[in-house]
Amino acid sequence: MIGVRARVRRLQRCIRDRLRGAGGPDDGNALVEFLGAAVILMIPTLYLILTLGRVQAAAFAVQGAAKDAGRALSVSDSVDDGLARARSAVGVALADQGFDETDPTTALTVACSAGCLDPGTEIATTVRIDVAFPGLGGGPGSWLPLSIPVSAHVVTAVDEYKEAPR
Repeated sequence: MIGVRARVRRLQRCIRDRLRGAGGPDDGNALVEFLGAAVILMIPTLYLILTLGRVQAAAFAVQGAAKDAGRALSVSDSVDDGLARARSAVGVALADQGFDETDPTTALTVACSAGCLDPGTEIATTVRIDVAFPGLGGGPGSWLPLSIPVSAHVVTAVDEYKEAPR
């Protein structure tokens, strides 16, 4: 009977040791290493996604702003009124995508092939903004380019049958 009890106790110790995971000093390190590697890889990936999303929003905003500015200028009655409308259209298009801080006057460039509102002429509108990297400001490393320039160029034709301005 003593031999059976000793065997049962030895078997119990063996099972207990295996259940405790007596594998040595490296137990649990794989989880820590995985979490460390995941954080190291996820932070730059998340930053890249945020930056690309911001640049894509800027591309969408400047394209719409340039197109709307050309339309607003081409249908106006006077050049001054058309430029005011074009600046307003640029401001609305940029603000719609979250670029409220951009001044529409400096972002918009207008060039005309002849008289700006003469029938059949072309109006070229260019909108350019600088997209700052998220979370980075000027500071000691301001010699580095901390923004990405995004621009769009649209040519709008003035209607052939539009009445010429007086």
